[in-house]
Amino acid sequence: MSEFHLDDNLNLARKSQVLQERAKLIQSIRLFFIHYGFFEIETPLRIPSPAPEEHIEAITSDNWFLQTSPELCMKRLLAAGYQRIFQISKCFRAAERGDKHLPEFTMLEWYTIGFDYHQLMDQCQALLIAALKNMGHNQDIVWQNKKINLVSPWERITVADAFLKYAPVTMEEALVQGMFDEIMVDHVEPRLGINRPTFIYDYPAKLAALAKTKMNDPTVAERFELYIGGLELANGFSELTDADEQRYRFEEALKTRAVKNWTPYTIPEKFLQALQTMPPCAGIALGIDRLVMILTNAANIDDVVAFTPEML
Repeated sequence: MSEFHLDDNLNLARKSQVLQERAKLIQSIRLFFIHYGFFEIETPLRIPSPAPEEHIEAITSDNWFLQTSPELCMKRLLAAGYQRIFQISKCFRAAERGDKHLPEFTMLEWYTIGFDYHQLMDQCQALLIAALKNMGHNQDIVWQNKKINLVSPWERITVADAFLKYAPVTMEEALVQGMFDEIMVDHVEPRLGINRPTFIYDYPAKLAALAKTKMNDPTVAERFELYIGGLELANGFSELTDADEQRYRFEEALKTRAVKNWTPYTIPEKFLQALQTMPPCAGIALGIDRLVMILTNAANIDDVVAFTPEML
């Protein structure tokens, strides 16, 4: 037996307790959704084309792609009459590797007909409080020397207010300077969810590829993200149901991708056709791997998955 193989076996053995916690978390999540009448579904991992987005690159599979998210197929189910659905599935994104990123990762995604993004925040909070309580975390959790209070209500702050509170420039100034992402990462994100989980919401409309814009302020999208201990865990929004507007956004994203010489996609026509009959709803994607990091006080995502790409 090679030394490398021995090292891999030792590494797998060392992860046993963490992987047991991971399994219990997934079971606890399923119990919540079953209790509230959600339908667990499965959709294909290989699709003809993902949703064109400016900052996400898919991994090719022959002349198709591995999904970056299951949302296109899940929304087609909503359009077909499904009311409350969830899925725990593998997703894939190219050129994503780091302490908190894997090219293959596990995503929880769910949708609720008739909800908007504020109701979805409530639901997300209820899910995590219930799942974590089932695992013995009733009040607090400690991650990387940060004691985080889980008791409701969790903090909610708009993106504009978060920039005023934490950043050297306003949200509008950051957008004009083309520095929104950099300032968000350097100044805002590290201060979110430090003492208790934080929902940051009302993102600039230009950063909401599939989200509905606010009726009384079209410069803002009904989108939120959840942070715990400065770590982004989830991204949710009131779903855009205007097929013409969605087509326009896809076309604009494809132009931006072409400038970067990224892989060309085709417009997902069957999704756009289904969007015409999709009822008002809200949906969210939550990173299971990152949630396990917080539960097990792991600083590196490698420590919460059985196999990393380098071990294969």
